[in-house]
Amino acid sequence: QVQLVESGGGLVQPGGSLRLSCEASGSIRSILSIYTMGWYRQAPGKQRELVATITSGGTTNYADSVKGRYTISRDSAKNTVYLQMNNLKPDDTAVYYCNVNTYSHLSYWGQGTQVTVSS
Repeated sequence: QVQLVESGGGLVQPGGSLRLSCEASGSIRSILSIYTMGWYRQAPGKQRELVATITSGGTTNYADSVKGRYTISRDSAKNTVYLQMNNLKPDDTAVYYCNVNTYSHLSYWGQGTQVTVSS
């Protein structure tokens, strides 16, 4: 089992920045089994969508809508994944969920953190 705790959401004006963090915890075996870490988001009335992912080797993947504005990074020593969000737009408003996938194809989700972009 892997537990995920997210932090860093909030209210920000258009053009502003936020950084989300997600710390994974669990047994050593479960932590070492993590392959990808990433972020998804779900806006009201919409399906959950991928935002960005990063593999244990550092390969990243971004949704087209956030390329050039968001940066995902990973601190393996702290079992933490970060999402730096710059030049935020109202359309970025959503609940952001942390996700990890293991080499054995198990998937875990955080509880979600609200990001609201509004003037």
